[in-house]
Amino acid sequence: MDKPQTKFQSSLTDIRKSAIQKYQDTVVGKEDVFSLIRYELITSLLGGLPGAVGFLLRQIFYRSLFAEVGRGVVFGRYLTLRHPHKIKIGHNVIIDDYCLLDAKGCNVGDFILGNNVLISRNCILSCKEGFLRVGDNTNFGANCNLYSVSRIDIGSDVLFAANCYIGGSMYYFHRTDIPPIQQGSYSKGGVVIGDGCWLGADVKVLDGVKIGPGTIVGAGAVVLEDVESFSIVAGVPAKLIRKRI
Repeated sequence: MDKPQTKFQSSLTDIRKSAIQKYQDTVVGKEDVFSLIRYELITSLLGGLPGAVGFLLRQIFYRSLFAEVGRGVVFGRYLTLRHPHKIKIGHNVIIDDYCLLDAKGCNVGDFILGNNVLISRNCILSCKEGFLRVGDNTNFGANCNLYSVSRIDIGSDVLFAANCYIGGSMYYFHRTDIPPIQQGSYSKGGVVIGDGCWLGADVKVLDGVKIGPGTIVGAGAVVLEDVESFSIVAGVPAKLIRKRI
């Protein structure tokens, strides 16, 4: 008997699908041959192209892969894109090298990057289910990971230092006869981060948390509960240090 699997595992191990169908389901997100060929040509030929030529050609040709792309968008080298036709990108967005934008689990237009967003090297923005939205002028340091399993809603003018982790899900574990991966996962409602927040290096904000506008989260903190606006919190788990007003 087959063991229960995660939704993603099930799609990859479905014996009724060919290898190319699994690739299209996982990566391209469309079943027609034209979309597959376009994706392969653009990403294979231009994805790692160095220098000004690569910068210019990606700026021209990557636009056709997305739902919307604004003016002045910079696409770095070796981006990994999953279902890019669902993603909307505003004006003057910079996406550095080796980033992952994964919109497999959302509907078209539910993965949104606002204007003037900066995504530094090696960041992962993944929407497994629900939506993922990033407001204007928000800045992600290197190696930040965002995983939406119901929603991640980030306001404008938010600053993430390096190595932040946002979202994720919880697995049921009340049964001891089978491992948690076979018991299924659930969301507590996603993550909401208000305008003008600053999250220090290595901060972790877990599913179900709302952080009010103007909040500062100290480096290394693990945020498990809602935080009021204009607070300073730190620690594991994060606790109130003082209010800013």
